[in-house]
Amino acid sequence: MKKLVLTAAIIAFGATANAQIKDSIRRVVKMEGAYNFRDTGGYKTADGKEVMLGKVFRSDAIDKLSDKDLKTFQDKKITTVVDFRGIEEAKKAPDRLPQNTNYLLCPAGSNNLPNAQDMVKFLKDKNFLFDMYGEGGLPYFGERYRPLFVKLLTMQPNEALLYHCTGGRDRTGMASALFLKILGVPQDVIENDYVASNYYLAKNPTMKNMYSGLSKMAGMSEAEIKQQMELRPELIRNFFAAINKKYGSVENFFQVEIGMGPNEIAILKQKYLK
Repeated sequence: MKKLVLTAAIIAFGATANAQIKDSIRRVVKMEGAYNFRDTGGYKTADGKEVMLGKVFRSDAIDKLSDKDLKTFQDKKITTVVDFRGIEEAKKAPDRLPQNTNYLLCPAGSNNLPNAQDMVKFLKDKNFLFDMYGEGGLPYFGERYRPLFVKLLTMQPNEALLYHCTGGRDRTGMASALFLKILGVPQDVIENDYVASNYYLAKNPTMKNMYSGLSKMAGMSEAEIKQQMELRPELIRNFFAAINKKYGSVENFFQVEIGMGPNEIAILKQKYLK
């Protein structure tokens, strides 16, 4: 039951047809052992450029990838995986990867996932996700995402990268938001990409069991739990608001916490925009 609760804490709950429509089907990578595996490319920037497809991918857990999935993985030329899960979280479900894949574990903020009692308390607090995306999570954002952007800056042209967590929605969603934001993708597009996880993760066959288990423990209906856990645009807005409040801008955040100034950001744009 504890494993159920921990997983449920970071996996999407709920689905909307609207999220599916907003997220282009060309970004979905069909996997037998993952449900939220997507390309981050294909989005237009405010100045008319486009994020390149086939370079940067995002996903939920990849510990159950099939042999066919591994072939797809290699066909996508993914040579590096950045894992945002905590140390113990990753040990319980180690990534299944092709040989010689470069693996980076970035557990900042993820080593103290809620236990069963914590999760019940959080579910009754309608603002707990806001805290994770805002003031509560702010101390970890730099340490967690710095290795990702350093690797993106130094990757070879013929290589691709994947980053993920367990649900591919919260920690991974923030990473995607930062990546798209620094490239100049409009806020509304970032939000649409973000909430699309609701749709893709709803296809996970374990969802019903998670709803049921959490419902019994928290004394709440499955519909209430779904409403609490569903991704909403205001969560990612709160993420950026917290960064802007402390650093003044996302660019300043990159300068201070990621170690990337205007020159490095220009290189990122050169590498991942067309």
